[in-house]
Amino acid sequence: MDVTMRPDQWQSFKKAAKRASDATAPVALIVDSPWIPGYVGVSHLAYYLDPEVWFQANLKIVREFQDIILFPSWWVEYGMATEPSAYGCRTHFWADRTPDLSPCLPNLDDVSSLPRIDPAADGLMAFALQRYRMHTPRILDAGYTIPVVASRGPLCLAGFVRGVSQFLLDMVDNPEQTHQLLRHATRTIIDWLKAQAETIGGTVEGILLLDDIVGFLSARTYKEFAHPYLKQICDAFPADWVKVYHNDGNVRPFLSELPACGFDVLNWSHKLDVLEARAKSNGRLCLMGNVSPLEVGVRGTPETVTQHAGDIMAKTQGIGLILSVGGGVSPGMPKENMIALAGAGRP
Repeated sequence: MDVTMRPDQWQSFKKAAKRASDATAPVALIVDSPWIPGYVGVSHLAYYLDPEVWFQANLKIVREFQDIILFPSWWVEYGMATEPSAYGCRTHFWADRTPDLSPCLPNLDDVSSLPRIDPAADGLMAFALQRYRMHTPRILDAGYTIPVVASRGPLCLAGFVRGVSQFLLDMVDNPEQTHQLLRHATRTIIDWLKAQAETIGGTVEGILLLDDIVGFLSARTYKEFAHPYLKQICDAFPADWVKVYHNDGNVRPFLSELPACGFDVLNWSHKLDVLEARAKSNGRLCLMGNVSPLEVGVRGTPETVTQHAGDIMAKTQGIGLILSVGGGVSPGMPKENMIALAGAGRP
């Protein structure tokens, strides 16, 4: 049952993302280190630090699930630590959960002296690139593909560097320097995504950008502090690439603006109904969601998952949809519920 991500599944995802006339609604789940180590029975430290443990863990999950696209496919990540670590944020690793981070830019005046980040040398980025070098040939030889590279978004990165509460205050108290930090973060993210794509090679034709901090913003502050930088990132990559945005915060105030950034797909919270999300985006986004990841995905039964997923399929008729949960897979989501989700997506 070698399942994902196979090249044919990527084509299915890509058709749905680009809203092709012959697209069907695939089932896809964002899976990463909050869920994978616990599911396969290894410690987070082993998953992050032992390349063979990482490879075998990912191989196990791609072999266990039929008809589910595990997205973005063979993702090398260290929780949310990869990008902030390049700025010098202290990373606190634990045996049984994802890392914590400490802010590293206490004085916003110092933003003007920040050097350009080098993904090949700085922080955990260098470790991630090396793992891709080690394992990409092995992954491709096994019949899988790595079509998407991923990064935290500019507000998420700036929030870790400054501390989230302080960063939100900075928008009011020091808007000029906040923009300076966001410009630096945006350049870092573009360089980081390009470094991953170059390392992995020609299979890459998509990006995944994850930025929940944008969900704290009003429509006005979104237009000033988020939209230009999200658009700059999308514009840095070919128009025919698939561009996926994850934000399971409150996207309602600015949802109508997201298509203009250049995104094709939105993975959003279960708290916003799929039909409202479609209406607010004027049908210009493929919607990836939005079964509740915790209340239904983790705590529900397979029957509950089937019911909720079936409701979403019925409302949308599977058009402009990638069936998923409203966010990433939460720790503890059982195999039975994932299989039920896959079953709900079958014609």
